[in-house]
Amino acid sequence: MGTRTGSGTRKRRTTVAAVAAVAALALAPGCTLSKTGGTDGNPPSDGGRVLAVKIDNVRPARPQTGLEAADVVYAEQVEAGLSRLMAVYAGRVPPVVGPVRSARETDLELLRQFDDPALVFSGAQSKLLPLISAAPLRQLSPGKAPGEAYFRGGDKAAPHNLFVRPKALDADPGGGGLESTGFRFGPRPKGGTPEREATVRFPAARFTFTWSAQQERWLVSMDGERARTTDGGPLAASTVVVQYVKVRESRFHDRSGNNTPLTETVGSGKARVLRDGRAYEARWERPLPQDGTEFTTADGGERLPFAKGQVWVVYAKA
Repeated sequence: MGTRTGSGTRKRRTTVAAVAAVAALALAPGCTLSKTGGTDGNPPSDGGRVLAVKIDNVRPARPQTGLEAADVVYAEQVEAGLSRLMAVYAGRVPPVVGPVRSARETDLELLRQFDDPALVFSGAQSKLLPLISAAPLRQLSPGKAPGEAYFRGGDKAAPHNLFVRPKALDADPGGGGLESTGFRFGPRPKGGTPEREATVRFPAARFTFTWSAQQERWLVSMDGERARTTDGGPLAASTVVVQYVKVRESRFHDRSGNNTPLTETVGSGKARVLRDGRAYEARWERPLPQDGTEFTTADGGERLPFAKGQVWVVYAKA
């Protein structure tokens, strides 16, 4: 896996008992997931919660629904070298999101950098379920959500046809949800090199980002095909982060015996940030699971701001 070219520390520790109590409260009728606000520019200082949705990304699952409304899209490697997405909503939520698929161990560490996140997922391996229950997040799988929240539909075959209605979860993420991640948004920094296209390869998947000067965004292609939403619009990102991380085998396997990769998002390493038609060599650092991920320039160590709009983070093997 590789690349071819063409934000802050906080959080107190939470006990398992407290997490369970919060999760129960989140599922009670009338509860909302967060405060109100917006996500333009730097997130407000009052913090906020986010809604994270695990989204299928094999060819039969495309085009996805609601992905264009996410504030952040994470791309991670799963079994057999394929990819899966996690869409994080910190502002508005669309009426429908999907197809929804199962959680992985990688998601638990990734989500620790958010304050009180809610995770929408279709299920998980039985041995992983206790880890999910102990994690500081709100479980919103079909068995723990209101009956009208999930439905099967569309022209896709199972298991690629499970969708969620976020509003049925009382999901109303607030504008401060990205504050804890360490992301910062602002004007284009000096430096960088002109970039038209970048590709990140997994063993059995690839992502290509092509700069559109007309749209002022990076058009997304997956596995050689331009990515689109169910309404026909293109998927596009304002900022793309290629984050080089350690990807190793975990103790979990799928039904076919394929090992589930574990992506380590705590630590430090190299990154490449694409914005405004330019590429910036960068460093990332996340000392502890409850810390945000800080991105700095590779040479001067200054904070590297992202462009306003949707952010894609692709975890590439270091």
